[in-house]
Amino acid sequence: MAQTPSTMLALGTTLPNFALTNAVNGATVSSQELGSPPAILVMFICNHCPFVVHVQAEIEALAREYLPQGVKMLAINSNSVQTHPQDGPVFMKQLAEARGWEFPFLLDESQEVAKNFRAACTPDFFLFDGAHQLVYRGQLDDSRPGNGKPVTGADLRAALTALLHGAPVATTQIPSIGCNIKWAPGHAPSYAR
Repeated sequence: MAQTPSTMLALGTTLPNFALTNAVNGATVSSQELGSPPAILVMFICNHCPFVVHVQAEIEALAREYLPQGVKMLAINSNSVQTHPQDGPVFMKQLAEARGWEFPFLLDESQEVAKNFRAACTPDFFLFDGAHQLVYRGQLDDSRPGNGKPVTGADLRAALTALLHGAPVATTQIPSIGCNIKWAPGHAPSYAR
């Protein structure tokens, strides 16, 4: 299993603009319509990646806990459907519906949104405050497939809890590790080469 780390986008970066289609219902979800919630969690995930499958239940637990607190959550799939059709919109919809996701699952078919976030792997987590400034990027926790550590969401939960309680988010942050985003032939950004 190849392992790719997060690029660790600079803290304080403004949420990149995007307008993407929700594979579940066909609606467009735009960064402009997110408003000023207490937090915005953007997750780059996909259907097939074993690192994502490993943490799916915890992502769903985060949604159950934090969506009722006003946190906006959304997942983005930037994998090339040309090279990885199993990550295409039909399968995205099936996965989201089967698992009962209450957050949008968006298709970044051009892969431009991933590039704007400097997303590198799945899963890759980005947490923004209500002013759309990046306060956390990195791992969910230190569990990986096969390392025997439980999936707790500890790192991301600590950042969410601090943000929701008006406390500073710790700036010592550990990159996420996962499968590399599957770039379309010739489309890999310079940071991913």
